[in-house]
Amino acid sequence: MPYARQVELPIEYDGLRLDCGYRADIIVADTVILEIKSIDRILPIHEAQLLTYLRISQCRIGLLINFNTTSLKNGLRRCVL
Repeated sequence: MPYARQVELPIEYDGLRLDCGYRADIIVADTVILEIKSIDRILPIHEAQLLTYLRISQCRIGLLINFNTTSLKNGLRRCVL
């Protein structure tokens, strides 16, 4: 399955283009964004970050994965636009 790591997500604002405004951790098959974390708990700011990445990319599905949990299923969040 094709994937890309540390993908630059350019943004445009008021006619100005920033080539590297944001950087997605992993994009799989140009469809899904994976945002990888290792934190105590997922906060609303982390979900907002993923939603921002989804809005400026062509992807519509995002997974926020936190590896700092006792069970990986407790560290998964799915976002869909």
